[in-house]
Amino acid sequence: MAGGRLSLSASSPRIDFHIDTGNAFLNRAADGFFTIGAVAVAKVAVEETYHCLQKGSLSENALKESLKKMCKEGAYWGTVAGAYAGTEYAIQRIRGKKDWKNSLYGGFITGALVAAASKKNRDDVVKAAITGGAVATAANFINHLA
Repeated sequence: MAGGRLSLSASSPRIDFHIDTGNAFLNRAADGFFTIGAVAVAKVAVEETYHCLQKGSLSENALKESLKKMCKEGAYWGTVAGAYAGTEYAIQRIRGKKDWKNSLYGGFITGALVAAASKKNRDDVVKAAITGGAVATAANFINHLA
């Protein structure tokens, strides 16, 4: 098995986190998992801090529940992002083109997979696929505007 490499660099306001598994597909999926998973963890941390400040108290039980929620949300968001990043990359390799259609197809497939894995009915799977494709394509277009 090929050796892996992990690197972390930070410069305000950007933090880069790279994992090198020796496999481009796995690298993309892992990068998506960790990057978006960290965003979810930060989101929950801010929400929970706000709730604690609003209540004016912090208990050990509340802290444990906050940590559980952070892990759960981070894992869920990260898994969806990793699946999307890996799917988009696989589609790019299959099509041999790097364009917005990869985002559309990747989002469509990921949305359908997430809904199907959540045991949704057929209509919900189709709606999730359409939403996933639309959001991924919009994000791709916005990314190219910046």
